Amino acid sequence: MITISSNVLDPAKQFETVAEVQRYVNEFQPPSGVSIVMTGEQEAQAEDQAFLNGALMVSILLIILILVIQFNSFSKPLIILTEIFFSIIGFLLGFSIFKMEVSSIMCMVGIIALAGIVVRNGILLVEFTDELRARGVPAFDAIVEAGRIRMTPVILTASATMLGLIPLAIGLNIDFSTLFTSLNPHIYLGGDMTAFWGPLSWTMIFGLGFATFLTLILVPVMYLLSERIKNNIRK
Repeated sequence: MITISSNVLDPAKQFETVAEVQRYVNEFQPPSGVSIVMTGEQEAQAEDQAFLNGALMVSILLIILILVIQFNSFSKPLIILTEIFFSIIGFLLGFSIFKMEVSSIMCMVGIIALAGIVVRNGILLVEFTDELRARGVPAFDAIVEAGRIRMTPVILTASATMLGLIPLAIGLNIDFSTLFTSLNPHIYLGGDMTAFWGPLSWTMIFGLGFATFLTLILVPVMYLLSERIKNNIRK
């Protein structure tokens, strides 16, 4: 067994470097009886990716179960779960437009965190619409009124989350020890931890911003369409 190892000097290009080495390994034709296996961080990354994929599926199944129990319906949970799809589109668009490097592990963690946040916004709209309909308000009027009243809390909660993640995304560093002792906080941007936490933060910022905008438009539209389809089936 021959082991070849190396360190990556730039932490931000860690996954890019591993992918490039893997590409060369795949192109190389070893002699008969010789096999090449990528181990170390590459192996750990593959295991983490598999675990996060399973965690994402489990979280979505738990969300579906809770929503079905809450609304006693299958159509409304499906409407709310489309926001997870919207958030993934938003995160991919954001990284593509700003040409950022995607960290598969941290971006997956961000998507799992996004799943709970964007679903909450959908619940606010759908639950209030159901409450208005229970009072005898027609479906269309109930949807419009729910969108008007719930718009403020949905936008405020999303904005607060995105603004709170910006210091973590840009790597804002403050030395609180020197701040209280010598009034010199040593504020600077960047650092090694930005390569670790940055992708997670930007994933949540891009995904939540895109999904929140579409929540206020597409969720009411899908709710109205589902009600019309149900009425046609009943007739």
